[in-house]
This record gives sequence, structure tokens and C-alpha cells, in this order.
Amino acid sequence: MTDAKHPNETLARTLEVLIQTRELDPAQWLEFPDYGLRQYFLWKHPQTSASIAVLEFAKGGCIPVRHTHASNQFMYCIEGDYEYTESGLRLTPGSFYMNPKDHPHGPTLAHERSLLIEIYDGPHYYEKPVFHTDETIGGFLAR
Repeated sequence: MTDAKHPNETLARTLEVLIQTRELDPAQWLEFPDYGLRQYFLWKHPQTSASIAVLEFAKGGCIPVRHTHASNQFMYCIEGDYEYTESGLRLTPGSFYMNPKDHPHGPTLAHERSLLIEIYDGPHYYEKPVFHTDETIGGFLAR
């Protein structure tokens, strides 16, 4: 028989990270009310600006403009129907999306409430896009 330990005790002795999405701190969501979007960072690398986040779009939520990223972007759809309207690509549950660094894409539209995991392997943008504020850009610009 093994001695079961509480996950917090185990995490105190390791560099590993464990987050229960049902226990996310409501105060840590970044809100983009004009675009029907909220974002929650699960992990950020302070030196490279790589990150993993949860994106939640309300029905009708969007990214309103075509744009590029300063690193590769990866998304996985957990729930919903999220479309890149210019290309017609639609993310539905189980869809994986990859957009290479510097490739123009967007705008987007959530046809229903959509929950996505978004991963960047470096900084998000070269310049702050119109849908971000100084507070929400949070150190994700290329230096």
C-alpha cells in the first residue's frame, strides 16, 4: 500500500505545475468585453514570452482584424465553433490549429460559446494589436 499525499505537498517538492481548471482564480481572467473574449494564462515563460492560455469567447465574440504573430501559434478547441472568417477554417471540439510565425490570419468569429487552449512558443506580437490594452498585452511583445 502506498502513502497517498495531497497534490499540494507533492508540488511543493517539484518544478512541475498542476492546475485544475475548475479552480481557476476568477480575478486572474483578462477581460476583453468589446470583443466577447476572456483569457486566462495557465503558464508564461518570463524569458521567452512563450505561454499557454485558456480563451473563452462568448457567442459572437471575435478578433476583429487580420494580424500576424511574432512566434508560432497553436490552438486546440475544447468546446464551441470558432471560425477564421477569411480562410473559412473552423475549429470545433477536438480541432487542432497551427499558424506559423508571421503568417497573416483573421479576423475570427465565435458562432457559439467557444473554449480554446492557445499556445505560443515565443512572444505574441511585434506591436500591440487594436484588441489589446497596455494592461492586457502583459509583456508579450517581441523585444
